[in-house]
Amino acid sequence: MNYRFQNLLGAPYRGGDAVFAGDSPVLLSAVGNRVASTDLAASSSLTLPFESSSNVTRLAVSPSGDFLLAADDNGRALYANLRRRAVLHRVSFKGAPSAVRFSPDGQLIAVAVGKVVQIWRSPGFRKEFFPFHLLRTFPGFAAGVTAFDWSPDSAFLLASCKDLTARLLPVKNGLRGKPFLFLSHRSAVVGAFFATDKKTGRVKGVYTVSKDGAIFTWNLVEGNEDNDTSPPPSPGTPEQGSEQNDAMELDGGSRKRKILGESGNLDTTPLHLAKWELQEKHFFMQSPAKLTACDYHRELDMVVVGFSNGVFGLYQMPDFVCLHLLSISREKITTAIFNSLGNWLVFGCAKLGQLLVWEWRSESYILKQQGHYFDVNCIAYSPDSQLLATGADDNKVKVWTVSSGFCFITFSEHTNAVTAVHFMANNHSLLSASLDGTIRAWDLFRYRNFRTFTTPSPRQFVSLTTDQSGEVICAGTLDSFEIFVWSMKTGRLLDVLSGHEGAVHGLMFSPINAILASSSWDKTVHLWDVFESKGAVETFQHSHDVLTLAYRPDGRQIACSTLDGLINFWDPSDGLLMYTIEGRRDIAGGRLMTDRRSAANTSIGKYFTTLCYSADGSYILAGGNTKYICMYDVGEQVLLRRFQITRNLSLDGVLDFLNSKKMTDAGALDLIDDEDSDVEEGIDQHTRGNLGLGLPGSMANRGRPIARTKCVKFAPTGRSFAAATTDGVLLYSVDESFIFDPTDLDIDVTPEVFTSSCPSLRLVASMLYSICKYL
Repeated sequence: MNYRFQNLLGAPYRGGDAVFAGDSPVLLSAVGNRVASTDLAASSSLTLPFESSSNVTRLAVSPSGDFLLAADDNGRALYANLRRRAVLHRVSFKGAPSAVRFSPDGQLIAVAVGKVVQIWRSPGFRKEFFPFHLLRTFPGFAAGVTAFDWSPDSAFLLASCKDLTARLLPVKNGLRGKPFLFLSHRSAVVGAFFATDKKTGRVKGVYTVSKDGAIFTWNLVEGNEDNDTSPPPSPGTPEQGSEQNDAMELDGGSRKRKILGESGNLDTTPLHLAKWELQEKHFFMQSPAKLTACDYHRELDMVVVGFSNGVFGLYQMPDFVCLHLLSISREKITTAIFNSLGNWLVFGCAKLGQLLVWEWRSESYILKQQGHYFDVNCIAYSPDSQLLATGADDNKVKVWTVSSGFCFITFSEHTNAVTAVHFMANNHSLLSASLDGTIRAWDLFRYRNFRTFTTPSPRQFVSLTTDQSGEVICAGTLDSFEIFVWSMKTGRLLDVLSGHEGAVHGLMFSPINAILASSSWDKTVHLWDVFESKGAVETFQHSHDVLTLAYRPDGRQIACSTLDGLINFWDPSDGLLMYTIEGRRDIAGGRLMTDRRSAANTSIGKYFTTLCYSADGSYILAGGNTKYICMYDVGEQVLLRRFQITRNLSLDGVLDFLNSKKMTDAGALDLIDDEDSDVEEGIDQHTRGNLGLGLPGSMANRGRPIARTKCVKFAPTGRSFAAATTDGVLLYSVDESFIFDPTDLDIDVTPEVFTSSCPSLRLVASMLYSICKYL
């Protein structure tokens, strides 16, 4: 009963930042309102247990790798301990941050909110009432800030901006004066980086990269202390810090050394007061594509850039030598970073949900993951609970390893949405049904489609099942209301079962005999004897449309959900209604922005679209078009627990009460599409924009995705269950981590063999006791 969130599959990257946790091989990426952690050395992925109130867009990790700052698109941020995976503090920046960066010493955090740059003190491990303290604020930007880079001594901050400039900001206490502006760009500056001398470690130059594919090299001119660095006079403009300016003019420049002396450095001119000159201009020549992501590795003096056409380039500076220029996608690269050693490159593509880690020296992939970029419709566990298959609206079938969280094979032969997946009993093959009119069988050893089942005339399949022996395959249709039966060995169509008057969305064989149960929108559940070809053996009538059904593992009970929010339990042998669960109040919750009524009074979505029994048949899981998954006790017909799949306010249907301030005469404020918005494109903006495919009468859904559950499945071991939701595939488990399964024991592993191979009797006794206690 103590099921807790374990992992999130199906979405390794959804836009925003991707960062490494210090010098470790752990890669952090934003996935909706959660943060995914991928250990590249151990080849495993997990999702951190906390979640933000909306989609996470900006990530920053302290240099030591201990702390994570995750900011969402509403301006709220979480400060978490990565070692403990616990949230330490929460803070609101009063606006969506466009860039977040820790200083190299870990003491400061730079945050860009709109046209202002804020410098905050990093909380660390201190226990204070309000640990976040705003130290300095730098206004004056004409447009939004895009990226940051700190100087090695954490005294200066380089901010790139959309106003075609990069600004050198003095951050350390005791530094005064106006920021230095790097000009001459013709487009928004995407990134600006400090270049240091490898021998002394001092800053010697700056690289600025713009959106139009230009990189400028700026050199620091040494020995310019006698030059006049004061800004030109501006008549009629009040001077800021007039006393300081007057003192500097009276002392003839000696005031600079006094001010700098407060920070302990008496010999050098502050960087923002020094003289900089533009040395070189280089261009990447990828027009008309725009430069969308860039990063710089200071020790290797290399720049990596990503473009809107899916091309990335790796260049050796300052000579601008192209080491690699490759294409990894046809869509925009939204993030490109180095790891701490500089041997790995990380690329993210938000539209396709891709996350790639590439080793540039050997030209090989360290990680190559891509999630479903449309809704996941169906899931299925393998008989040993080690694998999980998913099918989605993007026409793809993916197979995931549950323990590692990685997808190891993707089948893309379907030409329309995948509606059902089913593992065969031998655990070596997988079946999938699609709206393209085919049922395909996949070999999980050779990774190929070894058989395709079709019908004489095109049909759209929405349900799929096989008998216990795996010899017979049955599929229900959406348009002809028929059930087709094939032979697995020959691939021939054996029979067509007719009798339903609505779409057959539920289909399942009895675990103990050859009886097939089917549910339809015609308010009936039919039982069929497939091998005797006698047609419908039994029919269960309902007062509303039947949406789905499930057999209890012992085959002595059938549960089916109807459109009025009821779960009816039938005895298949006697044909009697055993009992009913009223679930309308349990699943109700969340108000859509288009709803005219409140969440308590509306009847929309108050029904279950997916059911699944637990391994022992004592519990049943039910999910639907709301934010809740309900778990019921079958014997007592009571609600045991209700799981809320998400608290992401970026999804529709999460709030029970809408904010009246966001309602306008034109409708809800969040539903008004801003065509001029230049907000970074995330995966949610692409998933539901063109589902109509340009068909006459189709209208694009400009609103937010709706929080709902399309499929729930219990693992055969009963220790975990999975739910296909709007955010992805959520895994809930009883265990803290995926533990050893006793069913994996071989017949040769016996206490006698263990005793003979172990010299210490005390160790033998303790091991035998633990094994017996576990079993």
